[in-house]
Amino acid sequence: MKSFENLSDLVATIGQEMGTSSWHLITQEEINTFGKVTGDEQWIHTNPEMAAKFSPFKTTVAHGFFSLSLSPKFMAEIFTVKSVKMGLNYGANKVRFINPVPVNSKVRMHCKLIEAENQEKGGLKIIMECTFEIEGAAKPACVAEMISVLYE
Repeated sequence: MKSFENLSDLVATIGQEMGTSSWHLITQEEINTFGKVTGDEQWIHTNPEMAAKFSPFKTTVAHGFFSLSLSPKFMAEIFTVKSVKMGLNYGANKVRFINPVPVNSKVRMHCKLIEAENQEKGGLKIIMECTFEIEGAAKPACVAEMISVLYE
C-alpha cells in the first residue's frame, strides 16, 4: 500500500501507477446478493443450472457493475492519504466492460492517478484509471475512470 502524507504528495504522482489490490474471489453468494440489491436477478447471473445449459460461458457470471462496486474496497488496499479527513466516491467515468467474470474467478484492480483538480472549500478531485483484472484471463473485466473527492 502507498501512503501519502498529504494531498500535495498525492498530486505529485499524476501519471504514475498507484498500485494493485489483492485478489478477491467472486462467489455465487456475492453475485446473488448484488442481484437482489440491484433488482437484476437474470438467470445468467443467479441460476447455475440454466447457465450451465444455455450460457456461452457454461456458468454464471457476475454483473458488469459488480466489479466496479468493489472499487472502494480495492482503493483502500492500494493507497491512503494521512491528512485526509473525508473522501467522497463520485463514481465512474468512461467505463468499458470488456470481459465477463465467471463465478469463482478472482479479480483485482490496478490503479493509476491520471488527473487531480482543486475544488472549492479545499477539496481535491482525483481521477484514477482503474483496470479490473481477472486472474488467468488475457483481457480485463473492465477499465474505468474512477472519480473521488478528498478533503483535508
